[in-house]
Amino acid sequence: MRRVCLTLPTDRACAGTIAAVHQEAAYATGRFDVEVHLLILDSSDDETVAEHAAALDALPPVPNVVLHHLDEAAQRVFLRKVIEKARPAQPDLVLSLMLPDRSSYGACTNRAFLIARALGCESVLRRDSDIRYQSLDGVPVYPVHHELASLGLPASEASAHVTGTELDPGRAHRPVTMVGSSFIGELSVDIGEIERLDPEVYHDMVSLWAPTDWSAEQKRELVAESFRGAGTEAFSGDRATLTVVDPMRVDMSNIGFHQVQELVPLPPGTETIGSDYFLIHLVHDAALPGVLHNRHIVNYYTPERRTDAGFAAYHVRLVKFFLSMLYFNAVYDRMAAAGESMLDERDRVRPAVIAGFLRDSAELDRTENVRRLQVLDRCYRSLGGRYAAFADLLAARGPRLLDEARRDIEDFALLTEVWGPLMLAADAATPLEPRRQLERSGT
Repeated sequence: MRRVCLTLPTDRACAGTIAAVHQEAAYATGRFDVEVHLLILDSSDDETVAEHAAALDALPPVPNVVLHHLDEAAQRVFLRKVIEKARPAQPDLVLSLMLPDRSSYGACTNRAFLIARALGCESVLRRDSDIRYQSLDGVPVYPVHHELASLGLPASEASAHVTGTELDPGRAHRPVTMVGSSFIGELSVDIGEIERLDPEVYHDMVSLWAPTDWSAEQKRELVAESFRGAGTEAFSGDRATLTVVDPMRVDMSNIGFHQVQELVPLPPGTETIGSDYFLIHLVHDAALPGVLHNRHIVNYYTPERRTDAGFAAYHVRLVKFFLSMLYFNAVYDRMAAAGESMLDERDRVRPAVIAGFLRDSAELDRTENVRRLQVLDRCYRSLGGRYAAFADLLAARGPRLLDEARRDIEDFALLTEVWGPLMLAADAATPLEPRRQLERSGT
């Protein structure tokens, strides 16, 4: 029986989502020969952590579903033991990259990758706390159906579990490395109001994540499809394609990885939306097989980001996303050019190659990012109201954000260089045991 990790990182109250993901885990074990480790990584406040613990305690036991709930204190204990065994040159820095004191989409998923290795899980499936599942005739539509049908199988075998194949036959011997889908509902980035207020400003902002040498038409096409997922079409029946998956067609709230997550981590940058999408690009550029299916989740917005404090925090993350693209666009270009040469003789990604691309990108001149800040300042001010107030905040924080964007890519390079030893340490000596619920701190 294989083990997989179904993980839900959260920093907000989401007892309902926890129950729904637990039902997905039960669906998985009822249909596949698999042991599902449902891993809740909880960065919420103490009261919310207690609410989540009570919600988990109330769940009915399900054969071969193992529950794990770790607050940040418990996660830190695990990480310190792993880092102590891995013995990186800068242990305190590595700990801060794995468990930063600010929000990091990449870091929380990296912790799931390490813990999954400690639990003996060969694949990691990720969901988010602000999702719902679609239903067909009143029955929930679970992405795990396609993930477990194909992940880790040679592509030649996985072809029996899909409705179509677009994969080059010369790649059919490689294992399916990623299975994913997208979302319907709200935009994945909460900027719909900007588009309603001023479509031209929306275009100018969203196009900032394109490479600067793209044509106006390429940027228009990017803006037209950005953050929209699969649109609004409701699920009516399964479609799944064996292919090299287009990164624009999947979302990190609806994704499963096999093996690649043990070779290269996600960017640990803080306060940055989209910082957890790197592996999707890597799998594509290395021409590793994947399955793209249509069991899209439903995305929605939590009330917190509508508050004044939540609004400002969210737009800082959006700005940092645009600034990060100076570096990531350069890395993506290098990965696309390298293609399958990024793989070793066993068709595994070579981490040293990726770390080299990251190190090189950190040396880029940041004039392009200064221009991005200027465009953003103009855009926010033109929208008026709290957008204009945010422009004042951005003007004050701009120089620091430029420094943070460069440091984030340097930190990513460092973490990539030590990721192998961290994985080996997690595998070889941890306090985690399969088939047992992890103790929460304070219990």
